[in-house]
This record gives sequence, structure tokens and C-alpha cells, in this order.
Amino acid sequence: QVQLVESGGGLVQAGGSLRLSCTASRTFGGYNMGWYRQAPGKEREFVAGFSRSGRNTYYADSVKGRFTISGDNAKNAVYMQMNSLKPEDTAIYYCNADSIETSGRYWGQGTQVTVSS
Repeated sequence: QVQLVESGGGLVQAGGSLRLSCTASRTFGGYNMGWYRQAPGKEREFVAGFSRSGRNTYYADSVKGRFTISGDNAKNAVYMQMNSLKPEDTAIYYCNADSIETSGRYWGQGTQVTVSS
């Protein structure tokens, strides 16, 4: 089992940037890691992720070229740099870890990102 804690959300104007951080309670070498988001009245959706090896990264079409996911194994941390933010990026952002071994799925508590126009 792994606990996840997000930070870095906030209020920013359109065109601005934010960097989200997710700290895991243990090494995430056995997990696929990612970020999801949920806007009011909408379902939670995938935003970005990387495989356990770290060699493969994946992005939703809506954020390609603007968001970058990265990880730091030494700090058990996952980051997402978000640039050129748009009002439609407003949502609660959740860090996610999917266990390769057990298929367990774990979530952080979420961090609010609000982009004003």
C-alpha cells in the first residue's frame, strides 16, 4: 500500500504556470504513476502518467505540449509542470499510483487548481 500527498495547487491567471508535487510514502518503483483531474460536474479523467520504468510517458490530448510529468525516485516524488494554463484546466488534481503486482489503485487527497480568464 502507498499513501500519496499532493501539493502545489492554487489560483493562476490564464497563460500562467503551476507545478504540482506528489510525495509517496514509499518508493514507487513497483507502480505506474500518474495525474488525474476532476472538474465540477464531470468525471475524473486521465491527465498524464509514466510507466514503472520511467521510460514511457503518456498525456491526454488536451494537455500535450503544455504539461510535463516527471519523477524523482530518490525523493519518492512525482511532479507535473503545467504551463500555458487555460480556464478549462480548472479542476481538482489527483496523484495516482497503480500497483503492478497487486493491481491496487491508490489516490491522494487532491489539490485544487483554478485558472481565471
